[in-house]
Amino acid sequence: MSTPAPALSIVIPVYDEAESLGPLFAELGPALDALDRPAEVVAVDDGSTDGSFERLVALAHGDPRIRIVRLARNYGQTAALAAGIEHARAPVIVSLDADLQNDPADIPRLLAVLDGGVDVVNGWRSPRHDPWLTRRLPSQIANRLISLVTGTRLHDYGCTL
Repeated sequence: MSTPAPALSIVIPVYDEAESLGPLFAELGPALDALDRPAEVVAVDDGSTDGSFERLVALAHGDPRIRIVRLARNYGQTAALAAGIEHARAPVIVSLDADLQNDPADIPRLLAVLDGGVDVVNGWRSPRHDPWLTRRLPSQIANRLISLVTGTRLHDYGCTL
């Protein structure tokens, strides 16, 4: 029996996240199971050196929805995300961080908004779970600058969800 073509691709850039992959997929599995459409996960290993690739292979062995793209070296999150989008097969793509900064349970909420007729949906990390001085403050400054330059106000340009 063939697997239906995915209607949704979840793209996950992965760099040295071996420890968080188990908990991530433990949360992602039920979120995907609850969807009203077939989905795939495109996990992009961005040159990890901590066993992330091997962990992804083990996880994919138990779930045919998981596809793995392996980059030859660490190119950075943007390149890994682009590679995942290039390999995605679905017309709708959701990106997700591997470090559980975003909750996979929010995916159905994003899709509900998207199904309402908008072209793009952007997540917002709230509350943030990272240090204020080194991560949140620079993020707030960047969000304001990007909003000023683009004329499009978003709460969190750095949120991959």
